[in-house]
Amino acid sequence: MAGRVLHLAAGNLYGGVETFLVTLAKSPRRLEHRFALFFEGRLATELRAAGASVEVLGPARLGRPWTLVGPQLRLRRMLRAWNPDLVVYHSTWLKLVAAPALLGYRQALFVHSRVDPHHPLDRLMARFPPDVFLTNSEFTAGSVSALVPRPTPLVAGCPVEDRTPKEPGVRQAVRQEWGVAEDTAVILQLSRMEPGKGHALLLEALAKLGRDAAWECLVVGGAQRPEEQAYVERLRAQAAQWGLADRVRFLGQRTDVPRLFAGADLFCHPNVVPEGFGIVFVEAMYAGLPVLTTDMGGAREIVDETCGARVAPRADALAEVLARWVADPGARQALGRAGRQRAERLYLPSIRVGLLEDALELSAR
Repeated sequence: MAGRVLHLAAGNLYGGVETFLVTLAKSPRRLEHRFALFFEGRLATELRAAGASVEVLGPARLGRPWTLVGPQLRLRRMLRAWNPDLVVYHSTWLKLVAAPALLGYRQALFVHSRVDPHHPLDRLMARFPPDVFLTNSEFTAGSVSALVPRPTPLVAGCPVEDRTPKEPGVRQAVRQEWGVAEDTAVILQLSRMEPGKGHALLLEALAKLGRDAAWECLVVGGAQRPEEQAYVERLRAQAAQWGLADRVRFLGQRTDVPRLFAGADLFCHPNVVPEGFGIVFVEAMYAGLPVLTTDMGGAREIVDETCGARVAPRADALAEVLARWVADPGARQALGRAGRQRAERLYLPSIRVGLLEDALELSAR
């Protein structure tokens, strides 16, 4: 039985993988989980706040091989002192950075996004696969198997925390802060600021809604790297070009995401590149928002017609659904209620963490 599980993560960025790890750290567990990170940052802070054991190994860069020595020595000492039953690394980059220290330990790669057969790190992983593959969805598992026939991936799933504010009056307070009338439909998109998340496609769809419909759009997500900042600037220029500057707000990085969900009316996240899962879809469903996305990737396992819509990645297809939902509060509310029920049935940590640990125990054998 895998009593001790060590998770390796980078720690310098924050997105879906990091949210997954923090949710795991917050949840009741029967196994002992510890975390080793290469960078100090938000992930380390939140893991510690959740009461987790966190070791920061030190910055490591593949392009600067001399930076790997110190972190690998610290990791080797940690492994010898604790002797985990299973080491789970959460990206192929981590496998390369930590490889010498991991020799002799049973290893699992948790794949959180689609494996790309053209990416050099994924091709290298296929040549030197781990003992076990774990994935967050059937879609991700299929992409792994297409490149690496063995071992067969275990679909461990993804627990998602319900962070919906429980105190009364949050929606009204948030909308007052925004200066948004109750009869204005607030469209929310929340994600990393990367082109694959479909921000440009959403802007193109909003430009087709016309000026008469009562809506505003909030785009939430902070640029974490220089290329992401340049991308945000291009989006702002595109919004201005299409006459949307007064109805689309770029809020940047926020720490009050549950409040933003509470103040919104519908969630639109139109990926143009398939994602392995999509924690943010489930968070929107907990908040009682209908979810509109594109028909690809892990979204197919989360969003169905009872709680939202999946459409082709075209602006006209998105605009058609957006226009219908903006005009029909009753339809939005019915989809939102069904979405919350679906999220509670499938993704609550009280259900999912146990299934995840079942997969970890199988991986350690």
